[in-house]
Amino acid sequence: MASFSDDFNRPNTTDLGAGWVEVSGDWSIISNQLSPGAAGGTIILRAAGAMDSSDHSAQFTIAATTAASQGVWCRGNSNISSGYLWRNDGSSWDLFRVLGGSFTSLGSYAAAVAPGDVAKVQAVGSTIKGFVNGVERVSVTDTDVTTGTNVGIRSESVGALRFDDFTAADITVGTTLGTAVTVATVQPLTGTKTAQLSPAIAAHTTQPATGSKVGALGVVAASEAAEPLAGAKTASITLGQADEQAQLLAVGTVPLSGPDIDVIVGAPRSPWTTGAARGAGWEVGAAC
Repeated sequence: MASFSDDFNRPNTTDLGAGWVEVSGDWSIISNQLSPGAAGGTIILRAAGAMDSSDHSAQFTIAATTAASQGVWCRGNSNISSGYLWRNDGSSWDLFRVLGGSFTSLGSYAAAVAPGDVAKVQAVGSTIKGFVNGVERVSVTDTDVTTGTNVGIRSESVGALRFDDFTAADITVGTTLGTAVTVATVQPLTGTKTAQLSPAIAAHTTQPATGSKVGALGVVAASEAAEPLAGAKTASITLGQADEQAQLLAVGTVPLSGPDIDVIVGAPRSPWTTGAARGAGWEVGAAC
């Protein structure tokens, strides 16, 4: 995207520099402003560099004015025999289509020009607009001039006129740019506002312990005493159910140790007789 600007802040001269082409008339710089001279008649000035596309805008500031033709143009050829011109003649702003050197008014806004006014003309596709101080005053649809990449200034050569701060730039199709005319100052914040905090939902990950600490352990002083058993339990003991079977003794087969006692059964002898040891345990026989 191409752009061009000039604030004319340089010493008084009749040579505007390489950025401009004087199509007609004798232009000069006086007190850091552009002057169209005082020779009379209408003269034309254009930027030496062209825009990249036919969709662009151009604007300038009218620093000092009088009731004379003065305006800015866009989508023009090199000698403004075609293009669009937004100009004031002292009583109204008019949007012209210039085709083959013939001027046709497409719309107007009744207002006299005033020192400090910023005039802007814009062409995007078939939509042509004129602005004053950033405010759109005329908007028309026109398809007669579809191409042209030159921008510039057209004015009567009157000594009372002065212009300043010329700018031009391509426009992306579909975007309309206005001119900023106000500057807002940041205001300090006053008062307070407390917001209710919602429950925290973040979870923290356990961090590994670092370092070490050694502490002396005290002697255990507590002791536990035996606790008495409380309560009682009674159980009913049943009779033993086991039966033992008597075993038969085999006579004469069990050796005895110790004294031999004979038992003699029969009358009239005493029941017990002590005698010599016997080899058998017990004998049953006739009375002695």
